[in-house]
Amino acid sequence: MKNRKWTRSLGYIFLLLALWSCQLFGQTDFSGKLLDDFGRPIANAYLFNKSSKTYFYSDDLGNFTLEYLKQGDSVEVGAFGYKKEIIQVDSGISKKDMPIILQEDALQLKEVVIRPNLNTLNEVVNLDLEKSPVRSSQEILRKVPGLFIGQHAGGGKAEQLFLRGFDLDHGTDISINVDGVPVNMVSHAHGQGYADLHFLIPETISKVSFGKGPYNSEKGNFSTAGNVDFKTKNSLDENVATIQFGSFGQKRGLGMFNVLDTDKKKAYVASEIIASEGYFDSPQDFERFNIFGKYNHSFSDMSRFSVTLSHFKSSWTASGQIPNRAVESGQIGRFGSIDDTEGGETSRSTIQMEFHKEFGDDSSLKVAGFAGNYQFELFSNFTFFLNDPVNGDQIKQEENRFFSGLNLNFSKILHWGDDVVTLKSGIGLRHDRINDNGLFRTRDRNTILQNVQLGDVSESNWQAFSSAQWKNEAWLLNLGIRWDRFHFGYDDQLSTIKSNTVATVVSPKLSLIFTPNQLVQWYLKSGVGFHSNDTRVILQNREDGLPKAYGVDVGTIWKPKQGFLFNMALWSLFSEQEFVYVGDEGIVEPSGRSTRYGVDLGMRYELNKSFFAYTDATYSHARSSDAEEGADYIPLAPNFTWTGGVGFSDIKGFSGGLNYRFLGNRPANEDFSISAEGYWITDLSLQYAFNKNISLNLAVENLFNLAWEEAQFATTSQLEGETVPVEEIHFTPGTPFSIRTGLKYVF
Repeated sequence: MKNRKWTRSLGYIFLLLALWSCQLFGQTDFSGKLLDDFGRPIANAYLFNKSSKTYFYSDDLGNFTLEYLKQGDSVEVGAFGYKKEIIQVDSGISKKDMPIILQEDALQLKEVVIRPNLNTLNEVVNLDLEKSPVRSSQEILRKVPGLFIGQHAGGGKAEQLFLRGFDLDHGTDISINVDGVPVNMVSHAHGQGYADLHFLIPETISKVSFGKGPYNSEKGNFSTAGNVDFKTKNSLDENVATIQFGSFGQKRGLGMFNVLDTDKKKAYVASEIIASEGYFDSPQDFERFNIFGKYNHSFSDMSRFSVTLSHFKSSWTASGQIPNRAVESGQIGRFGSIDDTEGGETSRSTIQMEFHKEFGDDSSLKVAGFAGNYQFELFSNFTFFLNDPVNGDQIKQEENRFFSGLNLNFSKILHWGDDVVTLKSGIGLRHDRINDNGLFRTRDRNTILQNVQLGDVSESNWQAFSSAQWKNEAWLLNLGIRWDRFHFGYDDQLSTIKSNTVATVVSPKLSLIFTPNQLVQWYLKSGVGFHSNDTRVILQNREDGLPKAYGVDVGTIWKPKQGFLFNMALWSLFSEQEFVYVGDEGIVEPSGRSTRYGVDLGMRYELNKSFFAYTDATYSHARSSDAEEGADYIPLAPNFTWTGGVGFSDIKGFSGGLNYRFLGNRPANEDFSISAEGYWITDLSLQYAFNKNISLNLAVENLFNLAWEEAQFATTSQLEGETVPVEEIHFTPGTPFSIRTGLKYVF
């Protein structure tokens, strides 16, 4: 009897083993590659097995492996901005690599899948860009959550930027790039890191990537508070012609045309012309011309080549910053000026070439080079008759720059079981040669009264980085380190003195991300960053030429349901001693150490395909670490910013949105005895499509016609006839209620 029971038990065991073996051998793994319709790999796409409820992801080269598939399984393949594909597992599926081509599609919030990724929120920004397209180059940077801009020279000068408790001036602590070409200008005649983005035609943008804090080893100079990268379109789906007219003599013409469109070769050209008289009492005479072209060639061996050409030229007259007392006394109106001969001219021409090569499924190489010429001439008058009661205090700043660079990046992917390790390394060089970098005292733009500074600047930045990223289904760990070495040279034409020096900085980075499921993510990011100072500052303060900044972010991204996304981050940033070059005076001002901390909040809600809402808010606490309490405020550092809006699309041909932005009161000087007033501005946009080819658009700026001050500074000035100087707010008035309308034709 015992032998029978043992035999029966043993039979059950063999039966279970046989059934398990049948199931095991009925399962298999499949690998493949995700590509777009031009043969480029799609990274970080998801593959969801609906039967086993398991997720898989493509790596940085678009490779994927589906594990334990059974006949009859259904796999959903998706990526943000692409149409979904369904793979049915049947006997016809081969174990060989399966290339899957995904077609581009409209962006939708419900398609966002939270996964182990360093920059999940980049998808959100591109969703905002599609739901509420920008109408001008000034609006582009507003798409980055928490980033504020302000114009204070009639639209021709680069905007003033604010982010995370920083008055970034024109770009001192935010790195901006377009197709890998840096926008920030080192040792600029007007200000270090000057970033003029007006050469970028907004309709050519395909993708915006951003990061806050010094956490990316691939980003070096100027990336202390953050970085923004723009990617232009590789091809056009359709030709576009647009004409617009608006208040205050606004006129704009745009044309974007395919010139080559084959499976392997694509090329297009885009051109933009803008003119405006402006809303100031003195005509602005603003003119801007942009032209842009791009060529792409995809080879059969998974390599790609592209070349981009662009040219930009702008000229304008500005009314400048005006003092409160002149307006309050009735000497000038709100849109008047003290010196209406301010303004300038600027131009930029660039060429960029890029080559991608993939080696099998685990390695890739990218080589990119760029070169450009940049011309700048700016006339300003901030103090009026303080320094020269007879001729006035107008200044001229100018330069003639040649800049170039070369970058080589290599990546390698390793698979350890279910874990993926991505190794990235890169080396590069940027060189700027700036001739006749000068500051002059002038009168009426024509007469040079005094040469304050004049010289030639030579600045080179050798750079290298390396990072290792380990990732599994839930965890991501990224370790990186960056090395930058600068050579600074200055040939002073006024004293015949030549000087040069070198400086080196090493910047480690560490990020840890936990994604337990596709609904929530927690992250910790830390790193060291820096911004270089003007060459003339470095040569005067050789020991502190590259002050460091130490940052930490702790945050979460949460998707509680389809169509709703919430993000929050607690952050802090400590900056070492900095030296600020005041280009308007040609002097150096030490600003000491500083501490900043705060919180970022953001929400996106997509009710359905037609309705979308978003909001972003940032609170920042910024203080000087070396000053006494009460006198430790950092001038113009924003305390609170809030942006948001609602949008709709495809409702009987109508689409549009209502967007708002709020900037709170902030200190204009160190003891907050002078305040820069905040503002709330609301803009409206509407569009009606008559058919698939013709649409009418309408944009309303400052919908409620509020009187607001876009740029504000605490400045000591003296008006003609005054006997003593006065320190108070000087401001540039913000845009009043204005309308812009136009027709768009696609073919």
